[in-house]
Amino acid sequence: MAQVTAVCISEKRGIPKRGVPYIDIKENHGIIGDAHAGDWHRQISLLAEESIEAMRGLGLDLPPGAFAENIITKGMTLAALPVGSVLRIGDTELTITQIGKECHSGCAIQQTTGKCVMPTEGVFAIVKKGGRITPGDTVTLLENTK
Repeated sequence: MAQVTAVCISEKRGIPKRGVPYIDIKENHGIIGDAHAGDWHRQISLLAEESIEAMRGLGLDLPPGAFAENIITKGMTLAALPVGSVLRIGDTELTITQIGKECHSGCAIQQTTGKCVMPTEGVFAIVKKGGRITPGDTVTLLENTK
C-alpha cells in the first residue's frame, strides 16, 4: 500500500520547501499558500521517498522538501505512471500532467552530487478534487483517464 510520508510548501519559488503537518489543496489551483499554485499544469509536485533515499545514499542530508517537492510518497513508482493517470490521496484526486522537468541552473543538489532526481523522477499534477492531505494518507492509482 502506497502512502504519503511528508507534505511540504514554500511561499516563494526557487527555494527548498519545508515540511508541514498537512496541506489543503483547492481544485484547479493547487496547494493553498504554496508558491507553485495557480492556473497551470504543474500545480503540485510529487517525489517518491525511494528516489530521495537513493540520493541520501550518496551521503547527502536531505530533509523533506529539498527537491522542492510538495508530496513525498512511499510504495509506488510515480515516474512510471503515464501522464493522465489519476491518484487518489486521502479524499483528494490529482491528475498527472508531466513526468520530470528541466533542472534549473544552479541547483544545489546537482552541483553537490552531479545528479538531481527531479528531471527524471519528479511528477507533476493538477488538482481534480480538493481537500486535505496529511502524512500517512493512502495513495491509490485510479484508472488512467487518457
